[in-house]
Amino acid sequence: MALTLYPLKGLPLVKSGDDLSAILAHTLDANDLSLEAGDVLVVAQKIISKAEGRFVNLTTVTPSARACHYAEITGKDPRLLELILSESREVLRTRKNLIIVEHRLGFVSANAGIDHSNVSGSWGEPEDWVLLLPEHPDESAARIRKALQEKYGCQVGVLIIDSHGRAWRLGTVGVTIGLSGLPGVVDLRGESDLFDYRLRVTQVAAADELAAGASLMMGQAREGTPAVLARGFPYPLRESGLTELNRPKHLDLFR
Repeated sequence: MALTLYPLKGLPLVKSGDDLSAILAHTLDANDLSLEAGDVLVVAQKIISKAEGRFVNLTTVTPSARACHYAEITGKDPRLLELILSESREVLRTRKNLIIVEHRLGFVSANAGIDHSNVSGSWGEPEDWVLLLPEHPDESAARIRKALQEKYGCQVGVLIIDSHGRAWRLGTVGVTIGLSGLPGVVDLRGESDLFDYRLRVTQVAAADELAAGASLMMGQAREGTPAVLARGFPYPLRESGLTELNRPKHLDLFR
């Protein structure tokens, strides 16, 4: 068994309204690659958001009193904080230069995943443009998967990933924010180990493990490689969604 990751080189800059499925298929062809049954295409959140037009210019945002309150605590732009609040269910922690929220999609992240890097708009100053996460990333993954399966005639999975920090470790790591056609979590409870001990609690975040590996190949700055083909994913493909990975709040001992 081997997992092979193929970075898709030469993918063009994505614009609002682009047919991302067609762009990905063309880039696969340009890299002399074709999808096979069981493959997973891992796609960076940023190009999904760009294709779906999730750009916002901060000059168009009017901050609320609540956003201004958090601006005093964090030192962040109150217009950015207004967007963060609009994308969040709850503010969990704040300090200077940091705000941690529960995103409306259910996961916990800094800044609700709103990003300045590698973002520019069609007017105004580049530093005024930010990019929100996809509105419904599971649906975005499903649309891409459907188009690719129709083109290549085989069952594949699609994973949408973003870079998140972690509470007890430094540095960001790739995590899943949307998926279609592959398991988010693989339940190994009841399976036996090498010494016939029956596993009682082991559940593997398989989608996040793949997201982390693919993120290594994508990079974080000027690499320009926002899509990776993964071949050899070691679990059977099946339907799932992001809710499979989000820990329910009543089971979260740290909130």
